Amino acid sequence: MSVRATARIVATPAGLPVLTGDGPLALRRTRAAGPGARVTVVGAMSAPLGGDRLAIEAEVRDGARLTVDAAAATVALPGRPARAGDAPGHARYDVRLSVGEGAELRWLPEQLISAYGSDLRMRTSVELAATGRLVLREEQILGRHGEPPGTLLTRLTVRRAGRPLFDQELAYGPGAPGGWDGGAVLGGHRAVGQLLIAGPEFEEKPALPRVLSDTAVLTPLAGPGVLVTAVAPDALGLRRVLDEALLTEGR
Repeated sequence: MSVRATARIVATPAGLPVLTGDGPLALRRTRAAGPGARVTVVGAMSAPLGGDRLAIEAEVRDGARLTVDAAAATVALPGRPARAGDAPGHARYDVRLSVGEGAELRWLPEQLISAYGSDLRMRTSVELAATGRLVLREEQILGRHGEPPGTLLTRLTVRRAGRPLFDQELAYGPGAPGGWDGGAVLGGHRAVGQLLIAGPEFEEKPALPRVLSDTAVLTPLAGPGVLVTAVAPDALGLRRVLDEALLTEGR
């Protein structure tokens, strides 16, 4: 049986007036390392499975600061079909974020692992105010150790002050168009991720494009922000690259 669940966070300068988990998405307020609030997503059950419909909504209101992380990686798994002989269908995981004026959101979940036989469509959409600030990390691990990946389609869109800042769609696995594992895309690597940082500080001092390693690059956005894109043989190597970029570009 598929699961439908939506978790919601609202952050204000005074605290967290809304912190509501649902189904497999449990939310816990945890100690923040700096100013503002911190929320950790804790998986209460195995999800997403085929057929599941999950969503997280986070609203950071004017002047607030919020960090959202996770206690463990998210593993996309095959589901059970509704009827014998049917395919289980794909799962959906939607992340909807909004950041107000003078607010900051640091969205730093753990890795998403696409297990063999799974089929997940994930979409992250962000509405960022003109003076808001966003730090967003995405990491995908294609298959558990020693197994091929499932099918994974992801899309990340960011709108700043009502105008498009970033829109990217990626597809991996047996359900994706051919060439995703070729030299022009992953080149045999099984860990892929990106770090997007946007904020008014990039209007005053834009970043310069540069190569960070043999498999990582920093690219300025067509607006006040930067994107770090990296591939690596495994999750540890990918996190190392993105953490170094966050230290140097997090400002």
